[in-house]
Amino acid sequence: MIILDTHAWIWWLTESPKLSNKAIEAIENNTIVGIAAISCWELFMLVPKNRIELSMDVQIWMSLAFQHPKAQLLPLSPEIAVLSTRLPGEFHGDPADRLIVASSLLHKVPLISKDEKIKRWGYLPVVW
Repeated sequence: MIILDTHAWIWWLTESPKLSNKAIEAIENNTIVGIAAISCWELFMLVPKNRIELSMDVQIWMSLAFQHPKAQLLPLSPEIAVLSTRLPGEFHGDPADRLIVASSLLHKVPLISKDEKIKRWGYLPVVW
C-alpha cells in the first residue's frame, strides 16, 4: 500500500500531468492506494473556494473516486488522531497534513506528496 496526499489523489484520478513519473510508478506498483479520510474533507473545502476545479459535482466525483479498484478509504482512527498531535521534530500546523502524515506513519507506508514541508520533515518516506 501507498498513501496519497490530497493533491496527488486528485491528480492521479484526473490523470493530470502534474503527477510526477515517480509517483505514477509507485501507484502502479501498489495494489492498494490509501486515501486518508481527511482528504475527503479537504477536497470538499477546496472546491467551493475554487482552489480545485472538478468536471462534476464534488460529491459525485468522490463517489466515483472510491469505485477505482485500487482506492481504499483509510478511516480516521483514534490512533491516527493522537499520533497527528505527537509528530516528532518540527512539523507545521496544518491539520489535514498532520492527519495524512500520521496515517502513513501508522500504516508504515510511504506517502506520495509534492509538499516540500512534508518532504523536508525527514521522518517519513515521501515519493515525488
